[in-house]
Amino acid sequence: MTTSRPDSSAEEQRWRDTHPTRPDEAPDPTVRVGRADRAKAVGRGLGTGARAAGRGLRGVARVTGRAGGFTLRQARRAARAEGAGDSGLFRLIEMHAFNTAGDAALAISLAGTLFFQVPTGEARGQVALFLGLTMLPFAIVAPLIGPFLDRFSHGRRWAIGATMAIRAFLCWVLATAVIDKSAWLFPAALGALVASKAYGVTRAAAVPRLVPASFTLVKANARISLSGIVGAAVSAPIAGLASTFGPEWSLRYAFVLFVIATVLAILLPPKVDVSQGEVRLALGPGPSSRTASSTKVRAHVPPAVAFALRANCGPRWLSGFLIMFMAFLLRENPIGDWRPEVLLGIVVGAAGLGNAVGIGLGSVLRQVNPAVTVVLALAADAVLVLLAALFYGVVTVALLGLTAGLAQSLAKLSLDATIQRDVPERVQSSAFARSDTTLQLAWVLGGFLGIALPLWPRLGLGVAAAVLTAWFAFVLVTRPRSVEVRA
Repeated sequence: MTTSRPDSSAEEQRWRDTHPTRPDEAPDPTVRVGRADRAKAVGRGLGTGARAAGRGLRGVARVTGRAGGFTLRQARRAARAEGAGDSGLFRLIEMHAFNTAGDAALAISLAGTLFFQVPTGEARGQVALFLGLTMLPFAIVAPLIGPFLDRFSHGRRWAIGATMAIRAFLCWVLATAVIDKSAWLFPAALGALVASKAYGVTRAAAVPRLVPASFTLVKANARISLSGIVGAAVSAPIAGLASTFGPEWSLRYAFVLFVIATVLAILLPPKVDVSQGEVRLALGPGPSSRTASSTKVRAHVPPAVAFALRANCGPRWLSGFLIMFMAFLLRENPIGDWRPEVLLGIVVGAAGLGNAVGIGLGSVLRQVNPAVTVVLALAADAVLVLLAALFYGVVTVALLGLTAGLAQSLAKLSLDATIQRDVPERVQSSAFARSDTTLQLAWVLGGFLGIALPLWPRLGLGVAAAVLTAWFAFVLVTRPRSVEVRA
Protein backbone atom coordinates (compact mmCIF):
# COMPACT_ATOMS: atom_id res chain seq x y z
CA MET A 1 0.00 0.00 0.00
CA THR A 2 1.46 3.35 -1.06
CA THR A 3 1.13 6.35 1.22
CA SER A 4 0.59 9.67 -0.52
CA ARG A 5 2.81 12.60 0.50
CA PRO A 6 1.10 15.81 1.64
CA ASP A 7 1.33 18.96 -0.41
CA SER A 8 1.85 21.69 2.26
CA SER A 9 5.35 22.30 3.63
CA ALA A 10 4.29 21.92 7.30
CA GLU A 11 2.57 18.60 6.65
CA GLU A 12 5.51 17.54 4.52
CA GLN A 13 7.87 18.08 7.42
CA ARG A 14 5.65 16.06 9.75
CA TRP A 15 5.45 13.29 7.14
CA ARG A 16 9.25 13.19 6.91
CA ASP A 17 9.51 12.95 10.72
CA THR A 18 7.11 9.98 10.88
CA HIS A 19 8.33 8.25 7.68
CA PRO A 20 12.08 7.64 7.60
CA THR A 21 13.68 8.05 4.23
CA ARG A 22 14.35 4.87 2.42
CA PRO A 23 17.80 4.33 0.99
CA ASP A 24 16.48 4.52 -2.49
CA GLU A 25 14.71 7.85 -1.73
CA ALA A 26 17.12 10.83 -1.89
CA PRO A 27 16.14 14.32 -0.66
CA ASP A 28 14.68 16.57 -3.28
CA PRO A 29 17.48 19.01 -4.30
CA THR A 30 14.96 21.58 -5.55
CA VAL A 31 13.79 22.19 -1.98
CA ARG A 32 17.26 23.18 -0.83
CA VAL A 33 17.81 25.31 -3.89
CA GLY A 34 14.51 27.11 -3.34
CA ARG A 35 15.34 27.92 0.27
CA ALA A 36 18.80 29.16 -0.68
CA ASP A 37 17.33 31.41 -3.38
CA ARG A 38 14.87 32.86 -0.91
CA ALA A 39 17.64 33.56 1.63
CA LYS A 40 19.74 35.24 -1.05
CA ALA A 41 16.76 37.33 -2.13
CA VAL A 42 16.14 38.44 1.45
CA GLY A 43 19.83 39.29 1.88
CA ARG A 44 19.85 41.25 -1.37
CA GLY A 45 16.71 43.11 -0.23
CA LEU A 46 18.23 43.96 3.11
CA GLY A 47 21.44 45.10 1.49
CA THR A 48 19.55 47.26 -1.00
CA GLY A 49 17.48 48.77 1.82
CA ALA A 50 20.57 49.46 3.90
CA ARG A 51 22.32 51.10 0.94
CA ALA A 52 19.22 53.20 0.24
CA ALA A 53 18.98 54.23 3.89
CA GLY A 54 22.68 55.07 3.88
CA ARG A 55 22.29 57.17 0.75
CA GLY A 56 19.30 58.90 2.34
CA LEU A 57 21.20 59.65 5.53
CA ARG A 58 24.17 60.92 3.53
CA GLY A 59 21.82 63.12 1.54
CA VAL A 60 20.24 64.52 4.68
CA ALA A 61 23.68 65.08 6.18
CA ARG A 62 24.84 66.88 3.04
CA VAL A 63 21.75 69.09 2.99
CA THR A 64 22.05 69.83 6.71
CA GLY A 65 25.75 70.49 6.40
CA ARG A 66 25.23 72.80 3.43
CA ALA A 67 22.44 74.65 5.24
CA GLY A 68 24.54 74.96 8.38
CA GLY A 69 27.56 76.07 6.38
CA PHE A 70 25.48 78.59 4.45
CA THR A 71 24.03 79.97 7.68
CA LEU A 72 27.49 80.20 9.24
CA ARG A 73 28.92 81.94 6.18
CA GLN A 74 26.05 84.43 6.11
CA ALA A 75 26.42 85.12 9.82
CA ARG A 76 30.17 85.70 9.46
CA ARG A 77 29.56 87.91 6.44
CA ALA A 78 27.04 90.00 8.39
CA ALA A 79 29.45 90.24 11.33
CA ARG A 80 32.19 91.56 9.03
CA ALA A 81 29.95 94.03 7.13
CA GLU A 82 30.45 97.81 7.09
CA GLY A 83 34.05 97.72 8.22
CA ALA A 84 33.53 95.46 11.23
CA GLY A 85 35.87 92.89 9.69
CA ASP A 86 38.73 95.36 9.31
CA SER A 87 38.32 96.89 12.76
CA GLY A 88 38.15 93.55 14.55
CA LEU A 89 34.62 94.12 15.83
CA PHE A 90 33.50 90.90 14.17
CA ARG A 91 35.62 88.89 16.62
CA LEU A 92 33.82 90.51 19.53
CA ILE A 93 30.47 89.83 17.85
CA GLU A 94 31.29 86.13 17.39
CA MET A 95 32.57 85.85 20.95
CA HIS A 96 29.41 87.44 22.32
CA ALA A 97 27.24 84.99 20.36
CA PHE A 98 29.02 82.06 22.04
CA ASN A 99 28.76 83.83 25.41
CA THR A 100 24.99 84.18 25.23
CA ALA A 101 24.66 80.68 23.80
CA GLY A 102 26.48 79.36 26.86
CA ASP A 103 24.38 81.49 29.20
CA ALA A 104 21.19 80.15 27.58
CA ALA A 105 22.35 76.54 28.01
CA LEU A 106 23.30 77.24 31.62
CA ALA A 107 19.91 78.83 32.36
CA ILE A 108 18.02 75.89 30.82
CA SER A 109 20.10 73.45 32.85
CA LEU A 110 19.48 75.19 36.14
CA ALA A 111 15.79 75.88 35.50
CA GLY A 112 14.89 72.34 36.52
CA THR A 113 17.50 71.93 39.27
CA LEU A 114 18.26 75.15 41.11
CA PHE A 115 14.66 76.25 41.67
CA PHE A 116 12.55 73.12 41.25
CA GLN A 117 14.43 70.32 43.01
CA VAL A 118 15.65 72.01 46.20
CA PRO A 119 13.18 72.84 49.03
CA THR A 120 12.02 76.44 48.73
CA GLY A 121 13.16 77.60 52.15
CA GLU A 122 16.63 76.13 51.74
CA ALA A 123 16.96 77.47 48.20
CA ARG A 124 15.93 81.01 49.15
CA GLY A 125 18.31 81.10 52.09
CA GLN A 126 21.32 79.91 50.10
CA VAL A 127 20.58 82.12 47.09
CA ALA A 128 20.13 85.16 49.34
CA LEU A 129 23.43 84.47 51.10
CA PHE A 130 25.48 84.08 47.95
CA LEU A 131 23.68 86.86 46.10
CA GLY A 132 24.49 89.16 48.99
CA LEU A 133 28.14 88.15 48.71
CA THR A 134 28.11 89.10 45.03
CA MET A 135 27.66 92.73 46.02
CA LEU A 136 31.20 92.79 47.44
CA PRO A 137 33.09 92.38 44.15
CA PHE A 138 30.78 94.80 42.36
CA ALA A 139 31.03 97.44 45.08
CA ILE A 140 34.77 97.19 45.75
CA VAL A 141 36.61 95.27 43.05
CA ALA A 142 34.75 96.40 39.90
CA PRO A 143 35.68 100.12 40.19
CA LEU A 144 39.33 99.04 40.46
CA ILE A 145 39.37 96.70 37.46
CA GLY A 146 39.75 99.42 34.83
CA PRO A 147 42.65 101.33 36.47
CA PHE A 148 44.34 98.03 37.37
CA LEU A 149 44.18 96.66 33.82
CA ASP A 150 45.37 99.95 32.34
CA ARG A 151 48.78 99.32 33.95
CA PHE A 152 49.31 95.95 32.24
CA SER A 153 49.49 94.86 28.61
CA HIS A 154 47.05 92.25 27.35
CA GLY A 155 44.89 92.91 30.39
CA ARG A 156 41.44 93.33 28.93
CA ARG A 157 41.54 90.35 26.58
CA TRP A 158 42.60 88.10 29.42
CA ALA A 159 40.04 89.66 31.75
CA ILE A 160 37.24 88.92 29.28
CA GLY A 161 38.63 85.44 28.70
CA ALA A 162 38.79 84.86 32.45
CA THR A 163 35.04 85.46 32.80
CA MET A 164 34.49 82.79 30.12
CA ALA A 165 36.97 80.32 31.58
CA ILE A 166 35.49 80.68 35.06
CA ARG A 167 32.04 79.86 33.74
CA ALA A 168 33.39 76.90 31.78
CA PHE A 169 34.95 75.51 34.95
CA LEU A 170 31.80 76.15 37.01
CA CYS A 171 29.61 74.46 34.37
CA TRP A 172 31.76 71.35 34.67
CA VAL A 173 31.45 71.52 38.46
CA LEU A 174 27.69 71.97 38.18
CA ALA A 175 27.41 68.96 35.86
CA THR A 176 28.64 66.82 38.75
CA ALA A 177 26.79 68.77 41.45
CA VAL A 178 23.34 68.28 39.88
CA ILE A 179 23.90 64.52 39.79
CA ASP A 180 25.26 64.19 43.32
CA LYS A 181 23.06 67.01 44.71
CA SER A 182 26.21 68.47 46.12
CA ALA A 183 26.38 71.48 48.44
CA TRP A 184 28.43 73.20 45.71
CA LEU A 185 25.31 73.63 43.56
CA PHE A 186 24.41 77.11 44.79
CA PRO A 187 27.96 78.52 45.11
CA ALA A 188 28.79 77.35 41.59
CA ALA A 189 25.52 78.68 40.13
CA LEU A 190 25.93 82.08 41.77
CA GLY A 191 29.58 82.17 40.77
CA ALA A 192 28.56 81.64 37.16
CA LEU A 193 26.04 84.46 37.53
CA VAL A 194 28.68 86.83 38.92
CA ALA A 195 31.08 85.89 36.12
CA SER A 196 28.35 86.61 33.58
CA LYS A 197 27.78 90.06 35.06
CA ALA A 198 31.53 90.70 35.23
CA TYR A 199 31.72 89.85 31.52
CA GLY A 200 29.33 92.71 30.78
CA VAL A 201 31.62 95.13 32.62
CA THR A 202 34.83 93.96 30.96
CA ARG A 203 33.28 93.81 27.48
CA ALA A 204 31.99 97.38 27.78
CA ALA A 205 35.54 98.71 27.90
CA ALA A 206 36.52 96.77 24.77
CA VAL A 207 33.73 97.86 22.42
CA PRO A 208 34.82 101.48 21.79
CA ARG A 209 38.28 100.30 20.72
CA LEU A 210 36.85 98.13 17.93
CA VAL A 211 34.15 100.40 16.50
CA PRO A 212 34.78 101.05 12.77
CA ALA A 213 34.68 104.58 11.39
CA SER A 214 31.27 104.05 9.77
CA PHE A 215 29.71 102.90 13.07
CA THR A 216 28.37 104.64 16.11
CA LEU A 217 28.77 103.08 19.52
CA VAL A 218 25.03 102.58 19.76
CA LYS A 219 24.99 100.75 16.44
CA ALA A 220 27.95 98.61 17.48
CA ASN A 221 26.28 97.70 20.77
CA ALA A 222 23.03 96.92 18.96
CA ARG A 223 24.82 94.61 16.52
CA ILE A 224 26.59 92.85 19.37
CA SER A 225 23.28 92.44 21.20
CA LEU A 226 21.63 91.02 18.07
CA SER A 227 24.40 88.45 17.77
CA GLY A 228 23.66 87.48 21.35
CA ILE A 229 19.99 86.97 20.55
CA VAL A 230 20.90 84.77 17.57
CA GLY A 231 23.34 82.78 19.70
CA ALA A 232 20.76 82.19 22.41
CA ALA A 233 18.04 81.30 19.89
CA VAL A 234 20.25 78.71 18.20
CA SER A 235 21.63 77.31 21.45
CA ALA A 236 18.40 77.02 23.44
CA PRO A 237 16.85 74.14 21.41
CA ILE A 238 20.14 72.22 21.46
CA ALA A 239 20.46 72.70 25.21
CA GLY A 240 16.82 71.70 25.68
CA LEU A 241 17.40 68.51 23.69
CA ALA A 242 20.53 67.74 25.70
CA SER A 243 18.69 68.33 28.98
CA THR A 244 16.20 65.58 28.11
CA PHE A 245 19.03 63.11 28.77
CA GLY A 246 19.78 64.90 32.06
CA PRO A 247 20.69 68.43 33.17
CA GLU A 248 24.36 67.45 33.32
CA TRP A 249 24.50 67.09 29.52
CA SER A 250 23.28 70.62 28.80
CA LEU A 251 25.84 71.85 31.36
CA ARG A 252 28.60 69.99 29.52
CA TYR A 253 27.33 71.53 26.31
CA ALA A 254 27.60 74.95 27.99
CA PHE A 255 31.13 74.04 29.07
CA VAL A 256 32.13 73.52 25.42
CA LEU A 257 30.58 76.85 24.40
CA PHE A 258 32.42 78.78 27.11
CA VAL A 259 35.72 77.12 26.20
CA ILE A 260 35.27 78.30 22.60
CA ALA A 261 34.35 81.79 23.86
CA THR A 262 37.49 81.82 26.01
CA VAL A 263 39.65 81.15 22.95
CA LEU A 264 37.83 83.83 20.94
CA ALA A 265 38.37 86.34 23.76
CA ILE A 266 42.11 85.74 23.75
CA LEU A 267 42.13 86.13 19.93
CA LEU A 268 40.60 89.61 20.11
CA PRO A 269 42.71 92.29 18.37
CA PRO A 270 45.64 93.62 20.46
CA LYS A 271 44.23 97.15 20.34
CA VAL A 272 41.62 96.05 22.88
CA ASP A 273 44.40 96.38 25.47
CA VAL A 274 45.54 99.83 24.36
CA SER A 275 44.75 102.57 26.88
CA GLN A 276 46.75 105.42 25.35
CA GLY A 277 44.91 108.74 25.50
CA GLU A 278 42.25 107.53 27.90
CA VAL A 279 40.91 109.55 30.79
CA ARG A 280 39.60 108.21 34.06
CA LEU A 281 35.99 109.05 34.79
CA ALA A 282 34.68 109.89 38.25
CA LEU A 283 31.09 109.02 39.10
CA GLY A 284 30.28 112.36 40.60
CA PRO A 285 29.63 116.00 39.69
CA GLY A 286 32.34 118.57 39.51
CA PRO A 287 34.89 120.04 37.13
CA SER A 288 37.59 118.04 35.41
CA SER A 289 40.97 117.92 37.10
CA ARG A 290 44.52 116.75 36.51
CA THR A 291 46.46 114.52 38.86
CA ALA A 292 49.66 115.60 40.55
CA SER A 293 51.77 113.78 37.98
CA SER A 294 49.86 115.62 35.19
CA THR A 295 49.74 112.42 33.20
CA LYS A 296 46.12 111.52 33.84
CA VAL A 297 43.10 113.72 33.53
CA ARG A 298 40.18 112.98 35.84
CA ALA A 299 36.88 113.91 34.18
CA HIS A 300 33.44 113.89 35.75
CA VAL A 301 30.19 112.52 34.45
CA PRO A 302 28.19 115.01 32.36
CA PRO A 303 24.75 115.82 33.84
CA ALA A 304 22.85 114.16 30.99
CA VAL A 305 24.81 110.93 31.42
CA ALA A 306 24.26 110.93 35.19
CA PHE A 307 20.53 111.45 34.63
CA ALA A 308 20.31 108.61 32.08
CA LEU A 309 22.29 106.33 34.37
CA ARG A 310 20.00 107.00 37.35
CA ALA A 311 16.93 106.33 35.19
CA ASN A 312 18.49 103.08 33.91
CA CYS A 313 18.91 101.79 37.44
CA GLY A 314 15.11 101.37 37.68
CA PRO A 315 14.64 98.89 34.78
CA ARG A 316 17.82 97.05 35.72
CA TRP A 317 16.68 96.78 39.34
CA LEU A 318 13.34 95.40 38.18
CA SER A 319 15.09 92.81 36.04
CA GLY A 320 16.98 91.39 39.01
CA PHE A 321 13.86 91.53 41.19
CA LEU A 322 11.65 89.69 38.70
CA ILE A 323 14.16 86.91 38.04
CA MET A 324 14.54 86.04 41.72
CA PHE A 325 11.03 86.81 42.99
CA MET A 326 9.08 85.22 40.15
CA ALA A 327 11.28 82.10 40.10
CA PHE A 328 10.32 81.25 43.69
CA LEU A 329 6.82 82.73 43.59
CA LEU A 330 5.69 80.72 40.55
CA ARG A 331 7.19 77.60 42.04
CA GLU A 332 5.44 78.02 45.39
CA ASN A 333 2.21 79.68 44.19
CA PRO A 334 1.55 78.73 40.55
CA ILE A 335 -1.29 80.41 38.72
CA GLY A 336 -4.27 78.12 38.25
CA ASP A 337 -3.41 74.74 36.79
CA TRP A 338 -0.26 76.00 35.06
CA ARG A 339 2.97 74.16 35.80
CA PRO A 340 5.65 76.30 37.50
CA GLU A 341 8.22 75.54 34.80
CA VAL A 342 5.81 76.67 32.09
CA LEU A 343 4.93 79.87 33.93
CA LEU A 344 8.58 80.76 34.47
CA GLY A 345 9.26 80.01 30.81
CA ILE A 346 6.45 82.39 29.80
CA VAL A 347 7.88 85.22 31.90
CA VAL A 348 11.46 84.67 30.77
CA GLY A 349 10.41 84.20 27.15
CA ALA A 350 8.33 87.39 27.21
CA ALA A 351 11.27 89.30 28.70
CA GLY A 352 13.57 87.93 26.00
CA LEU A 353 11.09 88.91 23.31
CA GLY A 354 10.81 92.41 24.75
CA ASN A 355 14.59 92.72 24.83
CA ALA A 356 14.82 91.66 21.17
CA VAL A 357 12.10 94.10 20.15
CA GLY A 358 13.86 96.90 22.02
CA ILE A 359 17.16 96.19 20.29
CA GLY A 360 15.39 96.10 16.94
CA LEU A 361 13.68 99.42 17.59
CA GLY A 362 16.95 100.93 18.76
CA SER A 363 18.66 100.00 15.49
CA VAL A 364 15.76 101.28 13.35
CA LEU A 365 14.64 104.46 15.10
CA ARG A 366 16.96 107.41 14.50
CA GLN A 367 15.28 110.52 15.89
CA VAL A 368 14.81 109.55 19.52
CA ASN A 369 15.39 111.73 22.55
CA PRO A 370 17.40 109.57 24.97
CA ALA A 371 16.26 111.57 28.02
CA VAL A 372 12.61 110.99 27.11
CA THR A 373 13.19 107.31 26.38
CA VAL A 374 14.79 106.50 29.73
CA VAL A 375 11.99 108.28 31.62
CA LEU A 376 9.27 106.52 29.62
CA ALA A 377 10.98 103.16 30.18
CA LEU A 378 11.05 103.72 33.93
CA ALA A 379 7.42 104.90 33.98
CA ALA A 380 6.25 101.92 31.88
CA ASP A 381 7.90 99.50 34.30
CA ALA A 382 6.24 101.13 37.29
CA VAL A 383 2.80 101.05 35.64
CA LEU A 384 3.02 97.41 34.52
CA VAL A 385 4.24 96.21 37.91
CA LEU A 386 1.27 97.94 39.53
CA LEU A 387 -1.14 96.35 37.03
CA ALA A 388 0.38 92.92 37.66
CA ALA A 389 -0.06 93.43 41.40
CA LEU A 390 -3.73 94.47 41.05
CA PHE A 391 -4.71 91.94 38.36
CA TYR A 392 -2.34 89.07 39.03
CA GLY A 393 -2.62 86.44 36.30
CA VAL A 394 -0.83 84.79 33.40
CA VAL A 395 -1.58 87.61 30.95
CA THR A 396 -0.46 90.45 33.22
CA VAL A 397 2.67 88.56 34.29
CA ALA A 398 3.57 87.91 30.64
CA LEU A 399 2.97 91.59 29.79
CA LEU A 400 5.16 92.57 32.73
CA GLY A 401 8.00 90.39 31.45
CA LEU A 402 7.60 91.81 27.93
CA THR A 403 7.60 95.40 29.20
CA ALA A 404 10.57 94.79 31.51
CA GLY A 405 12.68 93.40 28.65
CA LEU A 406 11.64 96.16 26.25
CA ALA A 407 12.24 98.95 28.78
CA GLN A 408 15.63 97.62 29.84
CA SER A 409 16.96 97.35 26.27
CA LEU A 410 15.65 100.75 25.15
CA ALA A 411 16.89 102.46 28.31
CA LYS A 412 20.37 100.92 27.93
CA LEU A 413 20.61 101.92 24.27
CA SER A 414 19.58 105.46 25.24
CA LEU A 415 22.27 105.53 27.92
CA ASP A 416 24.84 104.36 25.37
CA ALA A 417 23.72 107.11 22.99
CA THR A 418 24.03 109.73 25.72
CA ILE A 419 27.54 108.58 26.62
CA GLN A 420 28.56 108.67 22.99
CA ARG A 421 27.13 112.16 22.55
CA ASP A 422 28.29 113.87 25.74
CA VAL A 423 31.43 112.03 26.86
CA PRO A 424 34.75 112.70 25.08
CA GLU A 425 35.98 109.78 23.01
CA ARG A 426 39.12 109.27 25.08
CA VAL A 427 37.03 108.71 28.23
CA GLN A 428 34.15 106.71 26.78
CA SER A 429 35.68 103.36 27.70
CA SER A 430 35.82 104.35 31.36
CA ALA A 431 32.28 105.73 31.14
CA PHE A 432 30.89 102.46 29.78
CA ALA A 433 32.74 100.37 32.35
CA ARG A 434 31.58 102.55 35.27
CA SER A 435 27.98 102.71 34.08
CA ASP A 436 27.81 98.94 33.58
CA THR A 437 29.19 98.40 37.08
CA THR A 438 26.49 100.65 38.54
CA LEU A 439 23.76 98.83 36.61
CA GLN A 440 25.02 95.44 37.78
CA LEU A 441 24.83 96.66 41.37
CA ALA A 442 21.23 97.73 40.76
CA TRP A 443 20.48 94.26 39.39
CA VAL A 444 21.97 92.57 42.45
CA LEU A 445 19.99 94.82 44.82
CA GLY A 446 16.77 94.00 42.98
CA GLY A 447 17.48 90.29 43.13
CA PHE A 448 18.26 90.46 46.84
CA LEU A 449 14.92 92.16 47.60
CA GLY A 450 13.12 89.62 45.41
CA ILE A 451 14.46 86.82 47.58
CA ALA A 452 13.84 88.60 50.89
CA LEU A 453 10.15 89.38 50.34
CA PRO A 454 7.39 86.90 51.30
CA LEU A 455 6.06 84.83 48.42
CA TRP A 456 2.75 86.69 48.19
CA PRO A 457 2.22 87.93 44.62
CA ARG A 458 0.34 91.15 45.37
CA LEU A 459 2.58 92.08 48.28
CA GLY A 460 5.83 91.50 46.39
CA LEU A 461 4.71 93.17 43.19
CA GLY A 462 3.15 96.00 45.19
CA VAL A 463 6.45 96.66 46.95
CA ALA A 464 8.22 96.64 43.57
CA ALA A 465 5.70 99.13 42.20
CA ALA A 466 6.23 101.40 45.21
CA VAL A 467 10.02 101.25 44.83
CA LEU A 468 9.87 102.06 41.11
CA THR A 469 7.40 104.90 41.66
CA ALA A 470 9.59 106.41 44.35
CA TRP A 471 12.65 106.06 42.15
CA PHE A 472 10.78 107.63 39.22
CA ALA A 473 9.98 110.66 41.39
CA PHE A 474 13.59 110.84 42.61
CA VAL A 475 14.94 110.77 39.04
CA LEU A 476 12.65 113.62 37.98
CA VAL A 477 13.30 115.74 41.09
CA THR A 478 17.09 115.41 40.79
CA ARG A 479 17.06 116.06 37.05
CA PRO A 480 19.71 118.63 36.11
CA ARG A 481 18.36 121.84 34.69
CA SER A 482 20.34 121.34 31.53
CA VAL A 483 18.43 118.11 30.76
CA GLU A 484 15.14 118.62 28.93
CA VAL A 485 12.67 115.76 29.19
CA ARG A 486 10.38 116.66 26.32
CA ALA A 487 9.19 114.62 23.38
